[in-house]
Amino acid sequence: MIAAAPKPSAFENPARLLMRERAFVAGRWIGAVEPEGAQRIEVRNPSDGAVIGSVPALGLDAARHAIDAAQDAFPAWSRRLPRQRADILMAWHELILRHKDALTALMTLEQGKPLADAASEIDYAASFVRWFAEEANRTYGETIPSHLPDRKLFVQREALGVVALVTPWNFPSAMLTRKAAAALAAGCACVAVPSSETPFSALALAALAEEAGLPAGLLSVLTGDARTLVGALCRDARVRGLSFTGSTEVGRILMAQCAPTVKRLSLELGGHAPFIVFADANLSDAITAAVAAKYQTGGQDCLAANRIFVAREIYEPFVQAFAEQARALKMGDGFNPDIDMGPLINEATVAKSEAHVADALAKGARLLCGGKRAAPGSLFYAPTALADVTPAMRIMQEETF
Repeated sequence: MIAAAPKPSAFENPARLLMRERAFVAGRWIGAVEPEGAQRIEVRNPSDGAVIGSVPALGLDAARHAIDAAQDAFPAWSRRLPRQRADILMAWHELILRHKDALTALMTLEQGKPLADAASEIDYAASFVRWFAEEANRTYGETIPSHLPDRKLFVQREALGVVALVTPWNFPSAMLTRKAAAALAAGCACVAVPSSETPFSALALAALAEEAGLPAGLLSVLTGDARTLVGALCRDARVRGLSFTGSTEVGRILMAQCAPTVKRLSLELGGHAPFIVFADANLSDAITAAVAAKYQTGGQDCLAANRIFVAREIYEPFVQAFAEQARALKMGDGFNPDIDMGPLINEATVAKSEAHVADALAKGARLLCGGKRAAPGSLFYAPTALADVTPAMRIMQEETF
């Protein structure tokens, strides 16, 4: 089903309250760094393709400047009492909740997800900040029985240093806070590189961190070509750790680039999550849960239920009821409070969905619903369900996202 969008002007004003069209480097909001020039990256609303703003395409000089500042800010920050770091994080948490409406509207504007989903993500993002603020006081060490008489062994946990944070477009706020709050609570300094599809959410959070009193240099947010910026972070020996959320393919590349400097890695890579329904399951509950697990965020989630395995005894009833619920999902602009699904993020994502469905149908899959683009825009792909899928089909072997 297609739902018409309301006029966006009612929502764009709160979104733009926190929109920053500059990068945040070493405690300063900058448009470009010479000699890199003033190149800009346009950010578009995936619902209608309209340009909502732009950010600077920074390069190597900016990356080095951010690392310099993080390295300088790290010693004093790591020596602060854990409670002092926690107090600043709690102030950040409170500001995120205070500006929830603006952050929600901004995310819907640049990412396309429905307002309700975006609002839930802001709560989720804030919860990470609070959690790690509280954990700052619990960086306990350990005592270990010694193999020698009259000796004690102990473990003392210390901050790693400067860390790089690479965040995705599907959860642009929650993934930034989950990484940054953990690192800051431990006493580290951060250089973040958000997706160029959704940079404004990360920049808005940086603005609120600055307002919360986070000292300059501890959190830089670089905008620009990810290969250039992340490559520079990987090569620099002063960056001691890297956290990345994204595809397995890119994760392999980053692992190789970090190997020469032996960085610690935290990789959250692609998935192909199964959803299993046993014969004794409550059919209604299972279908409702499966639809939510598959179509939330338009299926653009590494935990989305890509493969649904159903016991033979209840297979056909499940298939028919699942397809009925999927067909009933309303698509439209994320600012319409009545919709269930927004657009996909870009043309490449839509094309991959089309290719997977075409391959499955050519090899004998049964199309229950969807399988094509839909109104109101070129990036809307109808909720789709395929039955009788076999391991020979790409959609069974590759994450669709």
